[in-house]
Order: sequence, then C-alpha cells, then structure tokens
Amino acid sequence: MAINAITVLLCDDHPMVRNGFKQLLESVPDIEVALEAETGELAYQAYRKQSVDVIILDISMPGMGGLAAARHILEYDVKAKIMMLTMHDSQTYVARALKLGVKGYLTKMAEPDDLIKAVRLINRGRSYIEASLAHDLAFANATGESDLIDILSPREFEVFSALTDGHSVKNISCLLHLSPKTVGVHRTNIMKKLAIDNLSDMTRLAIRHGVITA
Repeated sequence: MAINAITVLLCDDHPMVRNGFKQLLESVPDIEVALEAETGELAYQAYRKQSVDVIILDISMPGMGGLAAARHILEYDVKAKIMMLTMHDSQTYVARALKLGVKGYLTKMAEPDDLIKAVRLINRGRSYIEASLAHDLAFANATGESDLIDILSPREFEVFSALTDGHSVKNISCLLHLSPKTVGVHRTNIMKKLAIDNLSDMTRLAIRHGVITA
C-alpha cells in the first residue's frame, strides 16, 4: 500500500463486477481497496472491525441493501464517508441516499475517471453526484416536484422496496432482522401513507418512481 493512500471498502454482491472496480481503483497509486464485502451486513461488520477512508456500496444486494447498510454504518460512525455505486439512476434513490448522509452517488455506467474523482473528493470531505443525476435532482427541487415515496421513513422505504421486489413478509423479516409482526405494521403504514390498497398498486408506484424495474 502506498504511503497515505486512500483506503476503500468496496461492497458489491457480484465478484466479477467487484474485481473490475477494484482493478480500476487500484490503477492509480493513491487508492487502495483495503476491504471487500458482498453484502451490506458484511460491509457493516467489516467497517466496525477496520475503518477505511471511503466506503463504496451497491444498492441492490441480497439481504441488507446499500441504503440500509449506509444507515447502519452512519449510526455507528456519523463521520463515515460513503458513496453509492449502482445501476439505479432514479431521483428517488439519489434523494434517499443524500438524506441519509451519503456523500456520493455514481451509476455503474459513469466514466471510469468519475469513480476515481469521486473517491478523491469524498476523501477530502466533499460530495460528488454524477452530473446528470445532480441536474435532475436540482430541477425537481427548483420546480417543486414532490416525490410521493419521500414521505416514507428509511425503514418503511426498505420494507417498501422489498415488498415490491417480490419478497414475502416472512422473508423480509429475516432480511431486515425484524419480526413478521413489525413488517406487517410497516406494510400497513406504508399503504396508509401512500393511499393505496394492495400490493399491485404499490408495485406500480415503485416502477413509476424507479425503485424497481418492470
């Protein structure tokens, strides 16, 4: 490891994808991938054992996704510097990540140099949002466009995402370490807040807001 290199925790559930990003990051002398993880749970556990300068999380992963992992990590260390590296380009996910305290958001379709730049800036305490995503978010804020899903709490959004992705209440209780009764309460609250009556309507809403793909 180079002296004063930026240490990175890289979390993605696909080994080949993770290896590709690791090679890209380590193609420059001032960045070192010190830790790797394939789930949000493992990323959280790894960071508690060994801190790093920058944490890079995918959003959609088995078990605890990137947003949930970010929330847990920031509850443990409010100064943790986290960025999302994901296929999700919806305003909903970008806004959610920023509200949690995530410092960067980049899609996997971004230019390779953008990832290097993002890591360096975030390490220095700055933020980095992919240009097109930042433009869309700024436009929505300027025009007063509201995101209906924005009224959901972080935990409700996690349950909402899992339900619309086809997971059962029992499965979600295992994934999020909640009792089935608690998941059921969240589901009821979600439907009340969103003024919907069934899972089909919830799924259509998730598709419309880019939370899941059709």
